[in-house]
Amino acid sequence: MNLLLVEDDAALAAATRNSLERRGIRVWHAESAAAARALIGSAAFDAAVLDLRLPGDSGLTLIQPLRAAYPDMRVLLLTGYASIATAVDAIKLGATNYLPKPATVSEILAALQQDTPEANRPVAANPLPVERLEWEHIQKVLAEHDGNISATARALQMHRRTLQRKLLKRPVREAPLPED
Repeated sequence: MNLLLVEDDAALAAATRNSLERRGIRVWHAESAAAARALIGSAAFDAAVLDLRLPGDSGLTLIQPLRAAYPDMRVLLLTGYASIATAVDAIKLGATNYLPKPATVSEILAALQQDTPEANRPVAANPLPVERLEWEHIQKVLAEHDGNISATARALQMHRRTLQRKLLKRPVREAPLPED
């Protein structure tokens, strides 16, 4: 199986990729929607695992171009910001399934094999802690401002020193990505 993994979190992408490759799956990784679009047509992808939130874009915007290039492709949307509306949008756009983060590799593979999403799947079963959401939002805005702390502080309407203190803290850990 050839799989396109679109995930902006480098550590999560590496762990997921390694686990999938140990199971005999060839993985191409893209850290943004633009990088994923550039990979369309470069390989005969059987499946795609898309992160909902990508730098400056949404994984939802990739579903239709992927479906156009690979009509039989299995598309799974992974999101730490799971909501019923997002799940419905993903399915309407052509995703095969969706999963809230964190998801194990076994859950990812099982979701890719299902023909229809589980109707009773809890959408926000493992919501991220507020502190983690804040840290991820700060990192996203910081990246949008090319690492400029002053510009990021202005965009977040936060004092620069407060932002610097928050950046010195380690991110709140999510549940680790277990093998099974």
